[in-house]
Amino acid sequence: MKKALLVVWLMMVSMAFTAPRAAAQGGTINLNAAGATFPYPIYSKWFDVYHTAHPNLQINYQSIGSGGGIRQLQAGTVDFGASDVPVTDEQLAQFKVKVLHFPTVLGAVVPTYNIAGVSGELNFTQKALAGIYLGTITKWNDSEIAKANPGVNLPNTDIVVIHRSEGSGTSFIWTDFLAKVSDDWKNKVGKAAASVNWPVGLGGKGNEGVTGLVKQTPNAIGYIELIYAVQNNIPYGKVQNAAGKFVKADLAGVTAAAAADAKNIPDDFRVSITNAAGPTVYPIASFTWLLIPAQIQDAAKRDAIKDFLKWMLTDGQNYNEGLSYAQLPKAVVARETKAISLIQ
Repeated sequence: MKKALLVVWLMMVSMAFTAPRAAAQGGTINLNAAGATFPYPIYSKWFDVYHTAHPNLQINYQSIGSGGGIRQLQAGTVDFGASDVPVTDEQLAQFKVKVLHFPTVLGAVVPTYNIAGVSGELNFTQKALAGIYLGTITKWNDSEIAKANPGVNLPNTDIVVIHRSEGSGTSFIWTDFLAKVSDDWKNKVGKAAASVNWPVGLGGKGNEGVTGLVKQTPNAIGYIELIYAVQNNIPYGKVQNAAGKFVKADLAGVTAAAAADAKNIPDDFRVSITNAAGPTVYPIASFTWLLIPAQIQDAAKRDAIKDFLKWMLTDGQNYNEGLSYAQLPKAVVARETKAISLIQ
């Protein structure tokens, strides 16, 4: 009898120790994240594919813009954030824990337009884009636009400028480029920023909102992430790069931008690659980042995030090009893989 009771007692002790572990293995882990709209199409794809392979992990992502992602991570309402804007030293100091930057993909921001009778690709000089967004170039047939587009019948109509209405990484990339190529922009509006005091224009929320406004507004111009132009089948122009060449956004041009600055990428991965040198470089290109806390108390969430990052840097990269994003350079992937160990 005593032996039987001992066996039962041992079984109960064993179950007490193994049950929590089994629950952790079999239970659902929910990760909440928020931030950039720029990479939302690839993030949505990644999270779906990863969930299929790991059904116990659900990643819920809110595409609310880089500024919103940073604020929500600061407030502790999400497990990780996403931003097209490298977080500043001042912002990093406002976090309760150290935050790490993990580049995820490379993408491009393009000027898209809706001009009656003009369906082909327009060429935009650096001066033209800065002038349009400063409000000093107001007509589609302005000489600065016309000289770059010989033979195109540009109308004598007012340009309707569209920009983002909220703080966004796409705006940061756009204004980062403008500040580098135009002293007038830098002196009158300022350096790159997720939110600026726009001299002219109408605001649209998210890449989706800007895309919609351009499509429905005659004579409009806006800036959006490349995949939104491709998916919505709307025209987007070539942009003059630092070498003076007009380049249309594509994977090769974006990859060339990253390669040009590869040696200058710091250990924390906060870097700007707009207006990089080289004749084949598309000049309005950028990394985009996941913002991951360096200390995560919940062990299950910590392990899930680290495993997802490892997958993202390997198998996940194979989905990039189908959605018009460039894969990360191998040297960057190798450095990020090591950086995952900093998450404790």
